[in-house]
Amino acid sequence: MGKVRAEYIWIDGTIPTPKLRSKTKVLEEGEEPPVWAFDGSSTNQAAGSTSDCVLRPVFKCHDPMRGGTSILVMNEVLFPDMSPHPTNTRAACEEVAGKYASHEMIFGIEQEYTFFKGSRPLGFPDAGYPAPQGGYYCGVGADEVFGRDVVEKHLDICLEADLGVSGINGEVMPGQWEFQIGPLPALEVSDQLWVGRWLLYRVAEEYGINATLYPKPARGDWNGAGAHTNFSTKEMRESYQACIDAAEALRRRHDLHIENYGSGIEERLTGRHETCSYKEFRYGVSDRGASVRIPWQVERDQKGYIEDRRPNANMDPYVVTRLILETVAGGAT
Repeated sequence: MGKVRAEYIWIDGTIPTPKLRSKTKVLEEGEEPPVWAFDGSSTNQAAGSTSDCVLRPVFKCHDPMRGGTSILVMNEVLFPDMSPHPTNTRAACEEVAGKYASHEMIFGIEQEYTFFKGSRPLGFPDAGYPAPQGGYYCGVGADEVFGRDVVEKHLDICLEADLGVSGINGEVMPGQWEFQIGPLPALEVSDQLWVGRWLLYRVAEEYGINATLYPKPARGDWNGAGAHTNFSTKEMRESYQACIDAAEALRRRHDLHIENYGSGIEERLTGRHETCSYKEFRYGVSDRGASVRIPWQVERDQKGYIEDRRPNANMDPYVVTRLILETVAGGAT
């Protein structure tokens, strides 16, 4: 039998924003990826005297970077007694997703990110600034688009990996882009978003470019980077009032969500650049300056979904989907 290269991916314990880590295990063809161990003292997840942490596979897909029979394996982090590590946010998400499974909530996450070349955003000159925002969003042409070759390759490999990617587009700042994952249930969209992020970093490596999820990558009159999270329950897909009720439920726990929607959120949610201030909450139809947007077609159809525009690009999808489940589905019971 042949050999299979399995790239084990996990989330580390870096504060305030965790990083992705990965290493390779060679398996026999047909062998299911087993649990594996790693040195937690090198990933901010353990002391040197008790350094072993455990990787438990939770999602796997084809590895389009290596090709052939190679696979990518997303893992959750456990202690050696198989209990969840404090950095394992997936375990809590899984528990809540099971609790509210009857609501059939699905999510679509818009992952914004910014390319950097050295210390400058891609498309920024070595000194000074490029032309003001205006032509970059969904733009075309070498004077307005930077990094398209990396973006197109990332889309190709996400599709080859059979991730639930549903689109890409250029964003408002030079070198800023977005890919979307979903609609999928909470665990699936979160697992796949983390793998999509890993693939983004891995592709960008080959071009000598860094992709960052920092929420305010350029100071001044430039848009930040978010991870707008669209969602619906079965009831929302049948009733407009349920969409309004979901927005009102989010209002009641606004502060809790803001605290858990990504480090540096106050830098991005200023009330400018298509955001609502983190200090307030409001929702509205077609309002990209609101905390929560109700798409125009949802109002027209009197059913559908809503968009939580507050999460940062560097948010943890396990945390965000769990909180939305707890707040919206939990408030409906």
